[in-house]
Amino acid sequence: MKAGRKKQELTEKEAIIMNMLWDRGPMFVREMVEEYPEPKPHFNTVATTVRILEGKGYVGHEVLGNSHRFYAAVEKSHFRDNSLATLIRNYFGNSYKSVVSALAEEEKITVDELREIIEFIESKNKEN
Repeated sequence: MKAGRKKQELTEKEAIIMNMLWDRGPMFVREMVEEYPEPKPHFNTVATTVRILEGKGYVGHEVLGNSHRFYAAVEKSHFRDNSLATLIRNYFGNSYKSVVSALAEEEKITVDELREIIEFIESKNKEN
């Protein structure tokens, strides 16, 4: 993302394109249309979305002949971390414990998975 630019959230359509670029690497718009889930949008719709992402600083391009090949300008992990922090701040009172509690309450995480997380945290604490 360009320096000095305010972080902006992604729309669902923008997230689909970003995930394509993160998973597959640089792509032409026509390749994105081919990869896009059904119902496939029009070429111009994808091209416009890519240009919006480029304006937000999330996508860059290289010129190849008469065409542009687009690439992710932001690491997925960086974006994921920022998005997760925003989600936790906005919906869970900035409490990571509340997130884990909600997952357990909704049975989205198992006791074994929680034990693995505890073991991971304990091992990280021993390293420090």
